[in-house]
Amino acid sequence: MNMVDIIQKKKEGKALSPEEIKWFIEGYVKGDIPDYQASALLMAVCLKGMDEEETFCLTDAMRYSGDTIDLSPIKGVKVDKHSTGGVGDKTTLIVAPLAAACGVPVAKMSGRGLGFTGGTVDKLESIPGFRTSLKPEDFLSQVNNIGISVIGQTAHITPADKKLYALRDVTATVDSFGLIASSIMSKKLAAGSDAIVLDVKVGDGAFMENRHDAAALARLMVKIGNKAGRRTVAAITEMGQPLGNAVGNSIEVIEAIETLKGKGPEDITRLAVKLSGIMVYLGGKAASPEAGAAMTEKALKDGSGLAKFREFVEAQGGNPDVITDYGLFPQHSLKMELKAEESGYIHKIEARRIGLASQHTGAGRATKEDTIDLSAGIFVCKKTGDRVQKDQTLAIFYGNDSAKLKNALNEAAKAFVIEKEPAEKPELIKEIIGLNEQ
Repeated sequence: MNMVDIIQKKKEGKALSPEEIKWFIEGYVKGDIPDYQASALLMAVCLKGMDEEETFCLTDAMRYSGDTIDLSPIKGVKVDKHSTGGVGDKTTLIVAPLAAACGVPVAKMSGRGLGFTGGTVDKLESIPGFRTSLKPEDFLSQVNNIGISVIGQTAHITPADKKLYALRDVTATVDSFGLIASSIMSKKLAAGSDAIVLDVKVGDGAFMENRHDAAALARLMVKIGNKAGRRTVAAITEMGQPLGNAVGNSIEVIEAIETLKGKGPEDITRLAVKLSGIMVYLGGKAASPEAGAAMTEKALKDGSGLAKFREFVEAQGGNPDVITDYGLFPQHSLKMELKAEESGYIHKIEARRIGLASQHTGAGRATKEDTIDLSAGIFVCKKTGDRVQKDQTLAIFYGNDSAKLKNALNEAAKAFVIEKEPAEKPELIKEIIGLNEQ
Protein backbone atom coordinates (compact mmCIF):
# COMPACT_ATOMS: atom_id res chain seq x y z
CA MET A 1 0.00 0.00 0.00
CA ASN A 2 1.10 3.57 -0.58
CA MET A 3 -0.46 6.90 0.28
CA VAL A 4 -0.68 8.24 -3.27
CA ASP A 5 -2.84 5.27 -4.36
CA ILE A 6 -5.11 5.70 -1.32
CA ILE A 7 -5.56 9.44 -2.01
CA GLN A 8 -6.26 8.73 -5.69
CA LYS A 9 -8.80 6.05 -4.80
CA LYS A 10 -10.74 8.35 -2.50
CA LYS A 11 -10.44 11.24 -4.99
CA GLU A 12 -12.28 9.01 -7.47
CA GLY A 13 -15.04 8.45 -4.91
CA LYS A 14 -14.21 4.82 -4.21
CA ALA A 15 -14.53 3.26 -0.77
CA LEU A 16 -11.32 2.56 1.13
CA SER A 17 -10.82 -0.93 2.54
CA PRO A 18 -10.46 -1.55 6.31
CA GLU A 19 -6.82 -2.47 5.70
CA GLU A 20 -6.13 0.81 3.88
CA ILE A 21 -7.77 2.88 6.64
CA LYS A 22 -5.88 1.05 9.38
CA TRP A 23 -2.61 1.38 7.47
CA PHE A 24 -3.14 5.14 7.06
CA ILE A 25 -3.97 5.73 10.75
CA GLU A 26 -1.02 3.65 12.00
CA GLY A 27 1.39 5.33 9.60
CA TYR A 28 0.18 8.83 10.41
CA VAL A 29 0.45 8.32 14.18
CA LYS A 30 3.98 6.94 13.78
CA GLY A 31 4.99 9.93 11.65
CA ASP A 32 5.62 7.86 8.52
CA ILE A 33 2.92 9.73 6.58
CA PRO A 34 3.47 13.49 6.24
CA ASP A 35 0.83 16.12 6.98
CA TYR A 36 0.53 17.14 3.32
CA GLN A 37 -0.56 13.63 2.28
CA ALA A 38 -2.92 13.30 5.26
CA SER A 39 -4.40 16.72 4.34
CA ALA A 40 -4.96 15.57 0.76
CA LEU A 41 -6.82 12.49 1.96
CA LEU A 42 -8.93 14.52 4.39
CA MET A 43 -9.93 16.90 1.61
CA ALA A 44 -10.82 13.97 -0.65
CA VAL A 45 -12.98 12.55 2.17
CA CYS A 46 -14.70 15.92 2.62
CA LEU A 47 -15.45 16.19 -1.09
CA LYS A 48 -16.36 12.56 -1.82
CA GLY A 49 -17.61 11.39 1.58
CA MET A 50 -17.31 8.05 3.34
CA ASP A 51 -19.86 5.26 3.51
CA GLU A 52 -20.90 3.82 6.88
CA GLU A 53 -18.47 0.92 6.71
CA GLU A 54 -15.55 3.29 6.08
CA THR A 55 -16.68 5.46 8.99
CA PHE A 56 -16.92 2.42 11.29
CA CYS A 57 -13.41 1.35 10.27
CA LEU A 58 -11.95 4.83 10.73
CA THR A 59 -13.54 5.10 14.18
CA ASP A 60 -12.13 1.71 15.14
CA ALA A 61 -8.63 2.53 13.87
CA MET A 62 -8.56 5.81 15.81
CA ARG A 63 -10.05 4.17 18.91
CA TYR A 64 -7.16 1.70 19.08
CA SER A 65 -4.44 4.17 18.02
CA GLY A 66 -3.51 4.66 21.68
CA ASP A 67 -4.58 3.57 25.14
CA THR A 68 -8.10 2.35 25.87
CA ILE A 69 -9.66 2.47 29.32
CA ASP A 70 -10.78 -0.75 31.00
CA LEU A 71 -13.70 0.04 33.31
CA SER A 72 -14.51 -3.63 34.02
CA PRO A 73 -13.33 -3.35 37.65
CA ILE A 74 -16.23 -0.94 38.23
CA LYS A 75 -19.42 -2.68 39.28
CA GLY A 76 -22.59 -2.07 37.26
CA VAL A 77 -23.40 -0.67 33.81
CA LYS A 78 -21.22 2.38 33.22
CA VAL A 79 -22.95 5.16 31.26
CA ASP A 80 -21.16 8.10 29.67
CA LYS A 81 -22.64 11.36 28.42
CA HIS A 82 -21.20 13.59 25.70
CA SER A 83 -22.28 16.95 24.30
CA THR A 84 -21.21 18.20 20.89
CA GLY A 85 -20.67 21.58 22.55
CA GLY A 86 -22.57 24.77 23.05
CA VAL A 87 -22.81 28.07 24.89
CA GLY A 88 -23.58 27.76 28.59
CA ASP A 89 -23.60 23.96 28.42
CA LYS A 90 -22.83 22.83 31.95
CA THR A 91 -25.11 19.77 31.85
CA THR A 92 -22.38 17.26 32.78
CA LEU A 93 -22.07 18.96 36.17
CA ILE A 94 -25.76 18.26 36.76
CA VAL A 95 -26.55 14.99 34.97
CA ALA A 96 -23.51 13.08 36.28
CA PRO A 97 -24.37 13.49 40.00
CA LEU A 98 -28.09 12.94 39.30
CA ALA A 99 -27.40 9.67 37.48
CA ALA A 100 -24.91 8.58 40.16
CA ALA A 101 -27.45 9.39 42.88
CA CYS A 102 -29.80 6.93 41.15
CA GLY A 103 -27.21 4.15 41.22
CA VAL A 104 -25.61 4.50 37.77
CA PRO A 105 -21.78 4.53 37.87
CA VAL A 106 -20.37 7.51 35.96
CA ALA A 107 -16.66 7.25 35.11
CA LYS A 108 -16.08 10.20 32.81
CA MET A 109 -13.13 11.76 31.05
CA SER A 110 -13.66 15.33 29.86
CA GLY A 111 -11.60 17.83 27.92
CA ARG A 112 -10.59 21.42 28.19
CA GLY A 113 -12.29 24.06 26.09
CA LEU A 114 -10.90 25.92 23.11
CA GLY A 115 -13.19 28.75 22.13
CA PHE A 116 -16.13 30.30 23.93
CA THR A 117 -15.46 29.07 27.48
CA GLY A 118 -13.50 26.38 29.26
CA GLY A 119 -14.51 22.74 29.07
CA THR A 120 -15.90 20.67 31.94
CA VAL A 121 -12.37 20.18 33.34
CA ASP A 122 -11.74 23.94 33.40
CA LYS A 123 -15.07 24.56 35.08
CA LEU A 124 -14.35 22.00 37.78
CA GLU A 125 -10.94 23.55 38.40
CA SER A 126 -12.66 26.77 39.47
CA ILE A 127 -13.55 24.83 42.65
CA PRO A 128 -10.64 25.44 45.09
CA GLY A 129 -8.48 22.33 45.44
CA PHE A 130 -10.37 20.21 42.89
CA ARG A 131 -8.10 17.65 41.21
CA THR A 132 -8.91 16.67 37.62
CA SER A 133 -6.00 14.25 37.40
CA LEU A 134 -6.17 10.97 39.31
CA LYS A 135 -4.16 7.76 39.20
CA PRO A 136 -6.08 5.09 37.24
CA GLU A 137 -6.55 2.93 40.33
CA ASP A 138 -7.87 5.92 42.32
CA PHE A 139 -10.24 6.84 39.48
CA LEU A 140 -11.71 3.31 39.42
CA SER A 141 -11.83 3.07 43.20
CA GLN A 142 -13.68 6.38 43.53
CA VAL A 143 -16.39 5.31 41.08
CA ASN A 144 -16.81 2.02 42.96
CA ASN A 145 -17.01 3.86 46.28
CA ILE A 146 -19.23 6.85 45.49
CA GLY A 147 -20.46 6.18 41.94
CA ILE A 148 -18.88 9.13 40.15
CA SER A 149 -15.57 10.59 38.99
CA VAL A 150 -14.75 13.14 36.29
CA ILE A 151 -11.14 13.59 35.20
CA GLY A 152 -9.19 15.19 32.37
CA GLN A 153 -8.59 13.19 29.23
CA THR A 154 -5.15 11.53 29.16
CA ALA A 155 -2.68 12.35 26.39
CA HIS A 156 -2.53 8.70 25.32
CA ILE A 157 -6.22 8.32 24.38
CA THR A 158 -6.86 8.37 20.59
CA PRO A 159 -3.64 10.14 19.51
CA ALA A 160 -4.75 9.70 15.88
CA ASP A 161 -7.78 11.87 16.55
CA LYS A 162 -5.67 14.59 18.19
CA LYS A 163 -3.34 14.74 15.19
CA LEU A 164 -6.12 14.62 12.61
CA TYR A 165 -8.30 17.15 14.42
CA ALA A 166 -5.45 19.67 14.56
CA LEU A 167 -4.89 19.14 10.84
CA ARG A 168 -8.60 19.42 9.96
CA ASP A 169 -8.81 22.71 11.85
CA VAL A 170 -6.24 24.37 9.55
CA THR A 171 -7.17 22.71 6.25
CA ALA A 172 -10.93 23.49 6.10
CA THR A 173 -11.78 19.81 6.47
CA VAL A 174 -13.79 19.93 9.71
CA ASP A 175 -17.27 19.74 8.15
CA SER A 176 -17.52 16.07 7.18
CA PHE A 177 -20.10 13.88 8.92
CA GLY A 178 -17.84 10.85 8.79
CA LEU A 179 -14.84 12.70 10.21
CA ILE A 180 -16.90 14.37 12.93
CA ALA A 181 -18.63 11.13 13.96
CA SER A 182 -15.43 9.08 14.01
CA SER A 183 -13.63 11.79 16.01
CA ILE A 184 -16.30 11.89 18.72
CA MET A 185 -17.04 8.19 18.88
CA SER A 186 -13.42 7.00 18.84
CA LYS A 187 -12.87 8.93 22.10
CA LYS A 188 -16.12 7.74 23.65
CA LEU A 189 -15.44 4.08 22.80
CA ALA A 190 -11.84 4.29 24.01
CA ALA A 191 -13.11 5.67 27.33
CA GLY A 192 -14.68 2.31 28.11
CA SER A 193 -18.27 2.95 29.23
CA ASP A 194 -20.96 0.35 28.48
CA ALA A 195 -23.53 2.86 27.19
CA ILE A 196 -23.38 6.39 25.80
CA VAL A 197 -25.85 9.28 25.80
CA LEU A 198 -25.08 11.92 23.16
CA ASP A 199 -26.41 15.47 23.38
CA VAL A 200 -26.22 16.73 19.78
CA LYS A 201 -26.70 20.50 19.68
CA VAL A 202 -28.39 22.31 16.80
CA GLY A 203 -28.58 26.04 16.11
CA ASP A 204 -26.31 29.01 15.46
CA GLY A 205 -24.34 28.28 18.64
CA ALA A 206 -23.65 24.69 17.58
CA PHE A 207 -21.52 23.09 14.89
CA MET A 208 -24.66 21.74 13.22
CA GLU A 209 -26.87 24.72 12.46
CA ASN A 210 -29.87 22.87 11.01
CA ARG A 211 -31.89 20.01 12.38
CA HIS A 212 -31.53 17.76 9.33
CA ASP A 213 -27.72 17.75 9.61
CA ALA A 214 -27.80 17.33 13.40
CA ALA A 215 -30.13 14.33 13.10
CA ALA A 216 -27.97 12.76 10.35
CA LEU A 217 -24.85 13.11 12.51
CA ALA A 218 -26.71 11.72 15.55
CA ARG A 219 -27.96 8.67 13.63
CA LEU A 220 -24.47 7.94 12.34
CA MET A 221 -22.95 8.14 15.84
CA VAL A 222 -25.70 5.94 17.27
CA LYS A 223 -24.96 3.33 14.59
CA ILE A 224 -21.23 3.47 15.34
CA GLY A 225 -21.81 3.03 19.07
CA ASN A 226 -24.27 0.17 18.68
CA LYS A 227 -22.04 -1.60 16.15
CA ALA A 228 -19.20 -1.41 18.67
CA GLY A 229 -21.40 -3.06 21.31
CA ARG A 230 -22.16 0.13 23.25
CA ARG A 231 -25.85 0.95 23.65
CA THR A 232 -26.03 4.51 22.29
CA VAL A 233 -28.83 7.10 22.38
CA ALA A 234 -28.73 10.66 21.02
CA ALA A 235 -30.86 13.69 21.86
CA ILE A 236 -31.14 16.59 19.40
CA THR A 237 -31.31 19.75 21.52
CA GLU A 238 -31.60 23.49 20.96
CA MET A 239 -28.52 25.72 20.84
CA GLY A 240 -29.98 28.78 19.13
CA GLN A 241 -29.61 30.65 22.41
CA PRO A 242 -27.38 30.05 25.47
CA LEU A 243 -28.36 27.13 27.67
CA GLY A 244 -29.37 28.37 31.10
CA ASN A 245 -28.27 31.89 32.04
CA ALA A 246 -24.59 31.56 32.97
CA VAL A 247 -21.80 31.48 30.37
CA GLY A 248 -18.30 31.16 31.77
CA ASN A 249 -16.54 28.84 34.19
CA SER A 250 -17.11 29.46 37.90
CA ILE A 251 -20.49 31.08 37.19
CA GLU A 252 -21.55 27.95 35.29
CA VAL A 253 -20.55 25.76 38.24
CA ILE A 254 -22.61 28.03 40.49
CA GLU A 255 -25.60 27.68 38.14
CA ALA A 256 -25.15 23.89 38.15
CA ILE A 257 -25.20 23.92 41.96
CA GLU A 258 -28.30 26.12 41.95
CA THR A 259 -29.94 23.66 39.57
CA LEU A 260 -29.09 20.75 41.87
CA LYS A 261 -30.71 22.79 44.66
CA GLY A 262 -33.88 22.92 42.54
CA LYS A 263 -33.45 26.63 41.77
CA GLY A 264 -31.90 26.48 38.31
CA PRO A 265 -33.19 27.85 34.99
CA GLU A 266 -36.14 25.96 33.54
CA ASP A 267 -34.40 24.94 30.30
CA ILE A 268 -31.27 23.38 31.76
CA THR A 269 -33.25 21.73 34.56
CA ARG A 270 -35.56 20.07 32.04
CA LEU A 271 -32.68 18.97 29.83
CA ALA A 272 -30.67 17.59 32.75
CA VAL A 273 -33.62 15.54 34.02
CA LYS A 274 -34.25 14.15 30.52
CA LEU A 275 -30.62 13.23 29.78
CA SER A 276 -29.91 11.78 33.22
CA GLY A 277 -33.19 9.85 32.99
CA ILE A 278 -31.96 8.20 29.78
CA MET A 279 -28.67 7.41 31.55
CA VAL A 280 -30.56 5.75 34.40
CA TYR A 281 -32.57 3.72 31.89
CA LEU A 282 -29.48 2.60 29.94
CA GLY A 283 -27.81 1.78 33.24
CA GLY A 284 -30.56 -0.72 34.00
CA LYS A 285 -31.94 1.16 37.00
CA ALA A 286 -35.28 2.06 35.39
CA ALA A 287 -37.70 0.24 33.10
CA SER A 288 -38.03 3.18 30.69
CA PRO A 289 -36.50 6.61 30.04
CA GLU A 290 -39.64 8.15 31.54
CA ALA A 291 -39.21 6.13 34.73
CA GLY A 292 -35.54 7.15 34.76
CA ALA A 293 -36.51 10.82 34.45
CA ALA A 294 -38.93 10.41 37.37
CA MET A 295 -36.08 9.00 39.45
CA THR A 296 -33.68 11.83 38.58
CA GLU A 297 -36.37 14.44 39.20
CA LYS A 298 -36.85 12.92 42.65
CA ALA A 299 -33.06 13.06 43.21
CA LEU A 300 -33.24 16.74 42.31
CA LYS A 301 -36.11 17.45 44.68
CA ASP A 302 -34.96 15.42 47.68
CA GLY A 303 -31.39 16.77 47.54
CA SER A 304 -29.66 13.45 46.86
CA GLY A 305 -28.23 14.78 43.57
CA LEU A 306 -26.73 17.77 45.40
CA ALA A 307 -25.39 15.46 48.13
CA LYS A 308 -23.73 13.33 45.46
CA PHE A 309 -22.14 16.44 43.93
CA ARG A 310 -20.75 17.38 47.36
CA GLU A 311 -19.39 13.86 47.83
CA PHE A 312 -17.82 13.99 44.35
CA VAL A 313 -16.15 17.37 44.95
CA GLU A 314 -14.78 16.29 48.32
CA ALA A 315 -13.46 12.98 46.94
CA GLN A 316 -11.40 14.86 44.33
CA GLY A 317 -9.88 17.30 46.79
CA GLY A 318 -12.25 20.21 46.19
CA ASN A 319 -13.68 22.39 48.93
CA PRO A 320 -17.30 21.23 49.34
CA ASP A 321 -18.17 24.49 51.13
CA VAL A 322 -18.50 26.14 47.70
CA ILE A 323 -21.99 24.66 47.68
CA THR A 324 -23.08 27.09 50.38
CA ASP A 325 -20.50 29.87 49.98
CA TYR A 326 -20.07 31.06 46.38
CA GLY A 327 -17.50 33.59 47.64
CA LEU A 328 -14.99 30.73 47.69
CA PHE A 329 -14.93 30.68 43.88
CA PRO A 330 -12.48 32.91 41.95
CA GLN A 331 -13.83 36.46 42.17
CA HIS A 332 -14.12 39.14 39.49
CA SER A 333 -13.23 42.77 40.16
CA LEU A 334 -15.32 44.39 37.43
CA LYS A 335 -18.93 44.23 36.31
CA MET A 336 -20.80 45.82 33.39
CA GLU A 337 -24.45 45.64 32.31
CA LEU A 338 -26.08 45.63 28.89
CA LYS A 339 -29.42 47.49 28.86
CA ALA A 340 -32.30 47.13 26.41
CA GLU A 341 -32.58 50.09 24.05
CA GLU A 342 -36.30 49.51 23.49
CA SER A 343 -39.28 47.67 24.93
CA GLY A 344 -40.68 44.56 23.28
CA TYR A 345 -40.19 40.82 23.08
CA ILE A 346 -36.93 38.97 22.61
CA HIS A 347 -37.16 37.13 19.29
CA LYS A 348 -33.60 35.86 19.26
CA ILE A 349 -30.44 35.66 21.35
CA GLU A 350 -27.65 34.56 19.02
CA ALA A 351 -25.75 31.94 20.99
CA ARG A 352 -22.62 32.25 18.84
CA ARG A 353 -22.32 35.99 19.54
CA ILE A 354 -22.84 35.43 23.27
CA GLY A 355 -20.16 32.74 23.09
CA LEU A 356 -17.72 35.10 21.38
CA ALA A 357 -18.56 37.77 23.94
CA SER A 358 -17.80 35.36 26.78
CA GLN A 359 -14.43 34.62 25.17
CA HIS A 360 -13.77 38.38 25.07
CA THR A 361 -14.34 38.59 28.86
CA GLY A 362 -11.46 36.14 29.34
CA ALA A 363 -13.64 33.08 29.98
CA GLY A 364 -12.38 31.20 26.90
CA ARG A 365 -9.23 30.43 24.95
CA ALA A 366 -8.43 31.64 21.45
CA THR A 367 -5.32 29.43 21.43
CA LYS A 368 -4.28 26.42 23.52
CA GLU A 369 -1.68 28.58 25.26
CA ASP A 370 -4.19 31.16 26.54
CA THR A 371 -4.93 31.34 30.25
CA ILE A 372 -8.60 31.32 31.22
CA ASP A 373 -9.98 33.80 33.74
CA LEU A 374 -12.15 31.43 35.78
CA SER A 375 -14.08 34.34 37.34
CA ALA A 376 -15.03 35.89 34.00
CA GLY A 377 -18.24 35.33 32.07
CA ILE A 378 -21.71 36.54 31.22
CA PHE A 379 -25.03 36.16 33.00
CA VAL A 380 -27.83 36.37 30.41
CA CYS A 381 -30.84 37.75 32.24
CA LYS A 382 -33.49 37.13 29.59
CA LYS A 383 -34.47 34.26 27.26
CA THR A 384 -36.04 34.12 23.81
CA GLY A 385 -39.77 34.85 24.10
CA ASP A 386 -39.42 37.02 27.22
CA ARG A 387 -40.96 40.48 27.50
CA VAL A 388 -38.40 43.25 28.12
CA GLN A 389 -38.74 46.92 29.05
CA LYS A 390 -36.50 49.74 27.81
CA ASP A 391 -33.39 50.11 30.02
CA GLN A 392 -33.98 46.69 31.60
CA THR A 393 -30.79 44.63 32.04
CA LEU A 394 -30.29 42.04 29.28
CA ALA A 395 -26.94 40.66 30.42
CA ILE A 396 -24.27 41.20 33.09
CA PHE A 397 -20.56 40.89 32.26
CA TYR A 398 -17.93 39.83 34.80
CA GLY A 399 -14.15 39.97 34.56
CA ASN A 400 -10.95 41.75 35.52
CA ASP A 401 -10.13 43.77 32.41
CA SER A 402 -12.33 46.75 31.49
CA ALA A 403 -11.27 46.76 27.82
CA LYS A 404 -12.16 43.08 27.50
CA LEU A 405 -15.54 43.65 29.15
CA LYS A 406 -16.34 46.55 26.81
CA ASN A 407 -15.51 44.39 23.80
CA ALA A 408 -17.70 41.63 25.23
CA LEU A 409 -20.60 44.02 25.82
CA ASN A 410 -20.38 45.42 22.27
CA GLU A 411 -20.36 41.89 20.80
CA ALA A 412 -23.27 40.69 22.95
CA ALA A 413 -25.37 43.77 22.09
CA LYS A 414 -25.61 42.42 18.52
CA ALA A 415 -26.96 39.08 19.78
CA PHE A 416 -30.31 40.36 21.09
CA VAL A 417 -33.12 40.84 18.57
CA ILE A 418 -36.09 42.69 20.11
CA GLU A 419 -39.39 43.13 18.25
CA LYS A 420 -42.77 44.61 19.18
CA GLU A 421 -44.70 41.39 18.51
CA PRO A 422 -44.66 38.44 20.96
CA ALA A 423 -42.27 35.59 20.20
CA GLU A 424 -42.51 31.87 20.86
CA LYS A 425 -40.02 30.09 23.07
CA PRO A 426 -37.92 27.60 21.07
CA GLU A 427 -38.42 23.86 21.45
CA LEU A 428 -35.59 22.60 23.68
CA ILE A 429 -35.54 18.83 23.06
CA LYS A 430 -36.30 18.24 19.40
CA GLU A 431 -35.80 14.50 18.93
CA ILE A 432 -34.47 11.38 20.66
CA ILE A 433 -32.66 8.88 18.42
CA GLY A 434 -31.72 5.30 19.22
CA LEU A 435 -34.05 4.39 22.09
CA ASN A 436 -35.61 1.56 20.08
CA GLU A 437 -32.36 0.33 18.55
CA GLN A 438 -30.20 -2.43 19.92
